[in-house]
Amino acid sequence: MKILGIESSCDETAAAVVADGRRLLSSVVHSQIDIHAQYGGVVPEVAARSHIEMITPVIDRALAEAACSWDEIDGIAVTYAPGLVGSLLVGTLAARTLALVHKKPLYAIHHVEAHVYANFVVEDGRPKPEPALALPAAQPSFPMLALIVSGGHSQLVLFRAHGDYTLLGQTQDDAVGEAFDKVAKIIGLPYPGGPAIAAAATHG
Repeated sequence: MKILGIESSCDETAAAVVADGRRLLSSVVHSQIDIHAQYGGVVPEVAARSHIEMITPVIDRALAEAACSWDEIDGIAVTYAPGLVGSLLVGTLAARTLALVHKKPLYAIHHVEAHVYANFVVEDGRPKPEPALALPAAQPSFPMLALIVSGGHSQLVLFRAHGDYTLLGQTQDDAVGEAFDKVAKIIGLPYPGGPAIAAAATHG
């Protein structure tokens, strides 16, 4: 089974083709870092406009790099939440339209769950594996404890099985990623804050 995944929850337009839930056939990401760097953070309306421009080229390239025609795609998965409303609308509308046109099932994906399930992709089947990816050696087994630290989310979640999980704890204010960006801005480091702070830390 081959699934086309579409992601547009924040400031990256992305699409990938995954086979059998474990083998990556393509992964295309268009970053907006250069656009938002001048503002010191993500501007929602600007992000949405960039998604509108890039969503079709990114999807087309993901299919081309996977050497897949629409006849070979078994379904479409798209991020529906959480994220910036305008950005999410671009991805979900594109996915719904493609699902209708090509008569494919459509799967709505919670993108924080997707961060965990990315660890189930253990094979790099891309014809040209660039950039290199550090994939897990084997798929995780249940039960497992997941630490999700990405952008606006910092959570600790207990997974007992697929679809059976409990949120054990999460930040009550800023997530780690948000804190990095805010601290970087206060002390005059460029956006995004995480890499800038990490680079500065190497010099004491």
